[in-house]
This record gives sequence, C-alpha cells and structure tokens, in this order.
Amino acid sequence: MRYITIKDIAAALGLSKSTVSRALNGDSKNVSKETLQKIVEMASKMGYRRNELAVNLRLRSTRIIGIMIPEMTTTFSMSFITAAQGLLHQQGYRVILALSDENPETERVNLAMFDNARVEGILISACHNTANLDVYRSFLNRHIPMVFFDRTISDISVPGVKSNDYTQSFFMVEHLIRSGKKQILHLTGPRHIQNTIDRKKGYRDALAKFHIPYDSRYAIESGVSVDDGANAIEKFLSLGIPFNAVFCFTETQALGAKRTLQEHNITIPSKVAICCMSGTALSTLVHPPLTAVEQQVDEMATIAVRLILEKINDFSTPDQTITLESNIIIRKSTVE
Repeated sequence: MRYITIKDIAAALGLSKSTVSRALNGDSKNVSKETLQKIVEMASKMGYRRNELAVNLRLRSTRIIGIMIPEMTTTFSMSFITAAQGLLHQQGYRVILALSDENPETERVNLAMFDNARVEGILISACHNTANLDVYRSFLNRHIPMVFFDRTISDISVPGVKSNDYTQSFFMVEHLIRSGKKQILHLTGPRHIQNTIDRKKGYRDALAKFHIPYDSRYAIESGVSVDDGANAIEKFLSLGIPFNAVFCFTETQALGAKRTLQEHNITIPSKVAICCMSGTALSTLVHPPLTAVEQQVDEMATIAVRLILEKINDFSTPDQTITLESNIIIRKSTVE
C-alpha cells in the first residue's frame, strides 16, 4: 500500500506541487476558485490524506503522547487509558498506546517507537525499576517529559502518581489478623517493582504490630499473572506448612491462588482467607468475591495528565510524586 501524496495529485492534474499544496491548505487568495475545487475533488477521488505528522514536525509540535502499560489483563489499564486519552483529546493531543507485557526488552522497543513518533511526553507504568533507566534518562536529557503512574521509579527525578501501597497493605494484613488469621502467606510481586517493596513492608509491619514473628517461608516471590498465583499456592501446599490466609500482590495473582485452593477443596474463608491489592471489577465476578484494595484509577489518570502537560509547557516545573488514597473493600473471601 502506498499513500497518495501532493506530488501524485499535481501529476494527475498537470499542476505544480506548490499550487496543490496551497489549495489543500485553503489558500483561496493565491489559487483560483475553479482550480481549488478541481484539486480538492481530485484529492478526494484519489484518497489523499493530509500527513499530520509532517505538518506538526514543521511546526515543531506533534501533539502526541505515548502511554505505556505493563499488562492488559485487568480493567485497571483500560480504565486508565480511557480516562487519560479522553482528557488529552480535550487538550488537542493524540495518543499512542504500547504494552510492555511485563518485559523490559519489549518496553525498550516500545520506547524507541515513541521516540521515532516524536512524542511530546510519555505516561508510563514501569515493568522494572532499573532495566531501562538509561532510556528514561535519554528522553529527559532531551527535555521530553515522562510521568510514572501506579509503578514509580525512585532512582530518577520524574513526576509520578501512585497509590498508598504501604498503608493499605498494612491495613489489609491487620484486617486478616483481627479476623483471627495469623498464619498469613504473602505472595509478593517481582522484586524489581517498587510496589512489591512497599507492599511487603506493610505486611511485615502489620505482623510486628501484633507481635507475630516474620517467617520468610511465608513470603513467596511470585509473578503477577493468574498462573503465577496458582503455581505459587500449589508449590506451597506441597511443603505441608500450615497457613490460614493469603495476601496477594495483585488481583490476577489472587484469582489464580483462589482457583488452586478451591481445586484442593480448601474452603474460603473458613479454612483459608484470601485478599489482594490492585482490585478491579474482576474481584466481584468470582465466588466468593475477593476482598481487595481498589485504586482511584480515574483520579490517577487525571493527575498524570495534568503533570505531563505541566512539564510539556515548562520542563523546569518541579518534579513531584503524588500519593492517592485507596479503599479496602471487604468481601466474602475474608469474612463469613
């Protein structure tokens, strides 16, 4: 497939490229009415489409924002994209979407695509704390702003917006303990994600508050997918270590863990309670529904858009990280 150009239209009509260009830009002063109409009709007939990227590059502004997400399994990512895209469109920006699929190499390739598209800013939920720091710095050194959302990076000065992971992890584990559960298994996220560190600290500090010794056997590093959660529980059950609650890093992980527990006829929550961070509507679609910490996704998108537009307008705007409150929604996976 080849795109129709101004040169093609000019050749078809036997006119100069400059005349066609003026006509397509609505220049009725330098192009006669008859010629202008003839050019517009030929452009429509040939399927000509204005090259907005080329026009914007001449104006030194592409009005494009890149959005990078790590996964598309839960409704969190789609909710964020929908809200952010709507707000950016209102401000005259278009959006390029990319999925890292929790893979730093894929993220790097997608960032190169953003670069080639001459994006004016990037909203990103990072899949790794350190793997692509050099790429992030490359954008920042050229005054192409980045804003991290949900998963932030502590090793560089970049605006960000995230949830209060530590606090809500603490309260979630406290809820389990007050419900009579003291042998609490924590399926952590990958250690290269900042949220994993914050949520594990909340878990440990809640145990300490109730004088429950931390046992490293009960903190298992897992991935973030349904299969990761299922496999982690299967492996732990094979060890024969008693437990009566599972606190999961994320919702998809919890859904897999829950499935395995039920396959082993372990009743929830009487035998084992289960809950998670990063809950979405998926938590309500299973039986029993999952107790979960739910984030303010629309507010996160609103703040992320505000931060990126501020940096585009003035790159020297001070960097800030905004922490949003989340809500613990108690459901029947932890209370009878």
